[in-house]
Amino acid sequence: MNSLGLPSFEPDITRAATLPSRWYTEAESLKREKEAVFARTWQLVGAASHVAAVGDYFTCEVAGEPLVVVRTAEGVTAYYNVCRHRGGPVAQGERGNVKLFRCGYHGWLYGLGGELKTTPEFKGVQCFDKKDFGLKRVQTAVFGPFVFVKLEDGGVGLSEYLGKIPAETARFPMQTMGFYKRVTWELKCNWKVYVDNYLEGYHIPLVHPGLMKELDYAQYKVETERFYSKQFAPVRNREDSLYRRNLQDGAAAEALYYWVFPNLMLNIYPDNIQINTIVPLGHDRTVTVFDWYLTDVDKPGVAEDFAKSLSFSEVVQQEDIGICEHVQKGLESRSYDTGRYSVDREAGVHHFHGLYCEFLNAK
Repeated sequence: MNSLGLPSFEPDITRAATLPSRWYTEAESLKREKEAVFARTWQLVGAASHVAAVGDYFTCEVAGEPLVVVRTAEGVTAYYNVCRHRGGPVAQGERGNVKLFRCGYHGWLYGLGGELKTTPEFKGVQCFDKKDFGLKRVQTAVFGPFVFVKLEDGGVGLSEYLGKIPAETARFPMQTMGFYKRVTWELKCNWKVYVDNYLEGYHIPLVHPGLMKELDYAQYKVETERFYSKQFAPVRNREDSLYRRNLQDGAAAEALYYWVFPNLMLNIYPDNIQINTIVPLGHDRTVTVFDWYLTDVDKPGVAEDFAKSLSFSEVVQQEDIGICEHVQKGLESRSYDTGRYSVDREAGVHHFHGLYCEFLNAK
């Protein structure tokens, strides 16, 4: 802990201790995280296919901030879903298509480019120029079928943030995968408990017996990069393996698990991608959002074909929910403050904690 009471980080994993439990159990920690972590990082907010045509939009939230993502004639962009008059919403519902955004409070109209068009019953207002009251824009970028935003201006672009991920996943048909399904789960734990759990295979033998049968645990490895890490898990040579379903001739039977700081997981399989976005609802409550993207998503029978994979994912997720909620209770115990890392199995967790401390301590 430094002089400001913020967590410090030991880069040598053989000497390092885990984050103090108070950063998982105190409400004040989340307030700081929203500004220091979530507002400063690229956040995946939705599918590019949901804004395919000019005027298509969807609404979302990042760090409690209401946003609207829209396709304009120039491309995909995002704004705060906040009217510049008195804070009303300019886009309603989850998705839609519009020619203009109309505030649901007093009817101010904005163009798709964010410019303020009309202000009903606003005559006589002095020192007012519509050009000064356009919608506030948010940094936006697209990778494959995904839309990302970043609240705070400046910093590294999305391509630098993702590093080698685009090149390493180029052999997968990500560009042609379509959005299939969203499932959400709410957990009684801090968001970092879930991220910690995702970033190590150490718990697989005890917590995930079904997954243990699918993956070659002895060959499970983690590689860390600047803003993300990758877990590589070879699939066992079993004909009934779910991860060998629809495997193309000559394609490697493998699962790639990318984690992008702070709360995004890209689980990439030969014929589908599972996206996990981990969203804090409070210091001790978290929602995990699972989105599936499939090849040939509109093919007849795709639901029946993918049903076993969805069922298996449900089992693994329920196992993770159970252990994460138990860990949260343990972190709240007076008996616990910090722990240590497995050098062989918890490099991903150690890497996450390093980035967390870096962002939390940044000026």
